Amino acid sequence: MDDIPKSAANYPPGHPTQADISAEIADIAANAPTSSDPNWGAHRTLIDYPPYRSSILRHPSANLELVDPETIELASPAFGHRDVHWTEFDLTSQVNGEPQGERIIVTGKMTDADGRPAAHQLVEIWQANAGGRYRQKKERHPAPLDPNFNGVGRVITNADGEYKFVTIKPGAYPWPNHENAWRPAHIHFSVFGNQFTERMVTQMYFPGDQLMPLDPIFQSITSAKGQKSLIADYAHDVTVPNWALGYRWDIVLNGSNRTWFASEDGPEEDE
Repeated sequence: MDDIPKSAANYPPGHPTQADISAEIADIAANAPTSSDPNWGAHRTLIDYPPYRSSILRHPSANLELVDPETIELASPAFGHRDVHWTEFDLTSQVNGEPQGERIIVTGKMTDADGRPAAHQLVEIWQANAGGRYRQKKERHPAPLDPNFNGVGRVITNADGEYKFVTIKPGAYPWPNHENAWRPAHIHFSVFGNQFTERMVTQMYFPGDQLMPLDPIFQSITSAKGQKSLIADYAHDVTVPNWALGYRWDIVLNGSNRTWFASEDGPEEDE
């Protein structure tokens, strides 16, 4: 037990602790605007959210501008250097060996605001490995790399808007927002709907994670309904006996019941 370090990082004087961040989160929640406020925004992500330190400098500071949707649609997105192969849905079989960790199945349905399926649309995911480490050059978390896990996958939804991934449950990892800050286990999702303006980048979380109440990124979504939309449900009917646990996570692209988007679009270690 004496070999366990008190901290693996040096923090400057005055650097916020988890207690400081939790107090800020609680204060914002206690003073959140209600529907009677003309500037009510509790139904969406707070893009200027002080507990999430980098959002202070990164959130839009200029007024929004109206654009012509048809003009935007003239420029098609680049999905990658090649077509999506049917094997890319399985992140556990992309390398020669079996990755370490808990195998899981993540599936769901992508729809628009009226419940119509978003058929034949691209869904991309990226995630940390079971030890909480991303496979990228800028990664600084001293967790082991898994040579058999790349952490990225793509799939095209079927005619009913359904998608499915086989992967490894990601681990929690530290990030530099404050002292002893840890991100809950999550999978990053990028989805393209029936039009490019419906593109959404967000994160899927796992039920019962003790780190979610402490996480300023998750807590920047201040409504209980919005937070719930980001948490997958354990699905016993998706679980495969003696092989993998199953989770179901549906995605709504737009409208009042849409899945809430994230206020960042990549691994926090790079920020």
